[in-house]
Amino acid sequence: MTTSAGEFFNAASWLLGRNAAATPDRVAVTAIDADGSATDVTYRELDELAWQAAAALVAAGIRAEERILLCMADSPELLALFLGGLYIGAVPVPVSTMATAADLSAMAGDSRARLLAVSAEFAAAAAYAAAAGGLRDVVVAGQTTDLEPLLAPSRAPAAGRAPAAGRARAGARVRTLRGFLAAAGPADLAAARGAEPTLADSPAFWLYTSGTTGTPKAAMHRHGSLRTTALTYAADVLGIGPGDVCYSAAKFFFAYGLGNTLTFPFSVGGRAILDQARATPARLASVLGAARPTLFFGAPTVYAAMLAADLPAGTFASVRLGVSAGESFPADLYKRFTGRFGLEVLDGIGSTEALHIFLSNRPGRVRPGTTGEVVPGYELRIEDPDGNEVPGSEPGSLYVKGDSIATGYWCRSEVSRRVFRGEWLRTGDIYARDADGFYTCLGRSDDVLKAGGLWVSPGEVETRLREHPDVEQAVVVAIPDSDGLDKPVACVVVAAGTQPTEDELIAFCRAGLSAFKRPRRVLFLPEFPLTATGKVQRFRLREHALAQIAAGAGVPGPAAASAAGSPAREAEPA
Repeated sequence: MTTSAGEFFNAASWLLGRNAAATPDRVAVTAIDADGSATDVTYRELDELAWQAAAALVAAGIRAEERILLCMADSPELLALFLGGLYIGAVPVPVSTMATAADLSAMAGDSRARLLAVSAEFAAAAAYAAAAGGLRDVVVAGQTTDLEPLLAPSRAPAAGRAPAAGRARAGARVRTLRGFLAAAGPADLAAARGAEPTLADSPAFWLYTSGTTGTPKAAMHRHGSLRTTALTYAADVLGIGPGDVCYSAAKFFFAYGLGNTLTFPFSVGGRAILDQARATPARLASVLGAARPTLFFGAPTVYAAMLAADLPAGTFASVRLGVSAGESFPADLYKRFTGRFGLEVLDGIGSTEALHIFLSNRPGRVRPGTTGEVVPGYELRIEDPDGNEVPGSEPGSLYVKGDSIATGYWCRSEVSRRVFRGEWLRTGDIYARDADGFYTCLGRSDDVLKAGGLWVSPGEVETRLREHPDVEQAVVVAIPDSDGLDKPVACVVVAAGTQPTEDELIAFCRAGLSAFKRPRRVLFLPEFPLTATGKVQRFRLREHALAQIAAGAGVPGPAAASAAGSPAREAEPA
């Protein structure tokens, strides 16, 4: 579909306001807290909360296109702040609740956010971010009235240690969410409702991604993009309707999760399940049984974990369709999962830059092992290294074009020029298309990998490993697990006379990085295979790691590795 850049359009009005007017008493959200207690929130109640949030943002001095950083557990309050920001033309920036204090501080500084809202459990990270950034306001949501952690003297966190509390910069306000909302009066609400109308092309929200460079950067999205994903994938592929109930294992801060828990159900007046807890198989099964969703969204890792958990065959009894994205869904895993639970799962591919899925299998014609067919409203190209469209079923780099594509990366002109080429987006994936129009993923065109649907930059993990005093060299490669899902595995050369253990190095990585970035295994080698020009041959290390793990011999320690030798060296091809 095509939208006019000059069309007056506000995504919050389209998603929430029109439902609050048409079906005010219909349940919009079933919110489940960490203890499993559920609360229903109607469209009227959520709209009132969103306008209250909009008024509070106005009272805090937030203007159109200024950023508000949201590091919050999935909850009605998160939706209200996000939609309230959209109502007044501000730019909400939901960020990962797995971010370290340093990550959050970097995003606060990079986005130049004026306000940071966090759930109570992330207050310590917010303290450090507030001390290091240019924030004017810090808002803490949840069951807390103790703001002392945000008022204590600031110090930067040491590597591998939790951050100390920090003090917001001079003049910044630190409040509970209740106090923040209560500070807005009738004049602020009137000002919020009278805000300058947004356009379909107006800046709406940003989403941070490591993408293909490993460096966090903000993909900038427009108001009209949310409607595009709803009218393409949700309507045409899922056939979503007002009776549907959406439950997403992927959280709101993901582009995937945002669509699953807000855009798709609200586009038709349906219902979303917001779960604050971590998506373990037991928790997912409990919510599936209690809330009875009709659409379930996860990554292949989630489906594999639920299969391994030996859950009852009727776990997905209420679900009419499963959706998978984030990484390729192996054919064998698909067959075992559907054989066990009887649920059809649609594997697809989207990206933070494209906002949601643009290539997907369709109900009734899934081909396991493929990513399916192009979603109506999008165009795809497969190109060779010279930019020419490849003939037939030859593999090449995948490019996508559609109205939901981001306008670029904030303050990242060089990488924007590489990734965004006119109307086309470079996905970084290698694909082949068969004669029937089904696409198959053959891997990434760079070294960046995904673990559990999340981007992992090998360089970031390698840097962390080299900070260990016993590690001389480190290379991280992607190795499929027993379900065919890629996981990071570290190949390490240790300093002479040292004997670090695998568990020690994994724990060291986990202490200094987000947990999902840690290597799942560590292989010790006496040296790395190099090309004739001295470059590490990653493909040789990957072959070596595959052979070691497939042999089931375990992971050799440093001494055993020296005796075993390294993968063979090979001259660099001409």
